[in-house]
Amino acid sequence: MLMDAAVIALAFLLTRPWGGGTSHALRAWGRVPSWLLALPMWCATGLLAPISPLLGSARTGGAPTVFPAQTLAAAVRGSPPGAGGGSLDALLAPWVRSLVYTGFIVQALALGTLFVLYARERWAPLWRGRIGTLPDSPTRSARRLTAAAVAVLSLLPATTHLLWASGSTTGPNAARAAATDLDSRLNNAGYVLFALLTAVGALTLGYGRSHRVPLLLPLAATWIGSGALAGWGGWLTLTTLSVSAGDPKLPSPLLSLTYAVQMIVGMLVAVAGAHFFAEREAARCA
Repeated sequence: MLMDAAVIALAFLLTRPWGGGTSHALRAWGRVPSWLLALPMWCATGLLAPISPLLGSARTGGAPTVFPAQTLAAAVRGSPPGAGGGSLDALLAPWVRSLVYTGFIVQALALGTLFVLYARERWAPLWRGRIGTLPDSPTRSARRLTAAAVAVLSLLPATTHLLWASGSTTGPNAARAAATDLDSRLNNAGYVLFALLTAVGALTLGYGRSHRVPLLLPLAATWIGSGALAGWGGWLTLTTLSVSAGDPKLPSPLLSLTYAVQMIVGMLVAVAGAHFFAEREAARCA
């Protein structure tokens, strides 16, 4: 309920004059600090991006599910999406799941469109240009170090989720390994994609020199990838805090480590991104 309330507040902020989301409210831009909008939108992007065009799974230990691939697989096996039977518990009936997550898809597309329109009007100068035209910066060394750290740390969730997507039972406890099915493997494949997006985007921003790559491209990749890693890593960690020892839903040490690293990657990207945009804004004002 609190998360839905936050989405409603974001929708009003992105469309009403007091939020500065329309051209006739240019003077209102100073009323809403950038971080107060960017931080929840980054979290919302991370949680909703896997749902559209990917579909999120709320099952314990689950992850984003590739909805088109899952739907196709369900059609081949003659069962509804999410009815593979391998989950630890049947949280939602198939028709409820389809209804709820279709709503999430609409929410993701609507909120994403509003944010793109708002950000283009308020912050467009900050992402214009090409990678190779970025001016020299006193923080370039720190930016490169952070990009390298993000890329290295992203290898862990990319590797573990790739193993689990390929059917490996290394890492999860016995109950989770027994519950592995096609849907859960597609879940893990989605995480691999977001880890790669984060690593490639961060490395391009830190070390890229191409005069042909738009700055917006690696920024968007890093924003979406890190948001998905951090958002779902944090959410799945939060949902397991109340699980007692011996419960089959309790994540294994490797699974907990993977979630923790995903959150660390997200925090590194968030801090580095805040410095990057603050520096760009200061240079623009000067």
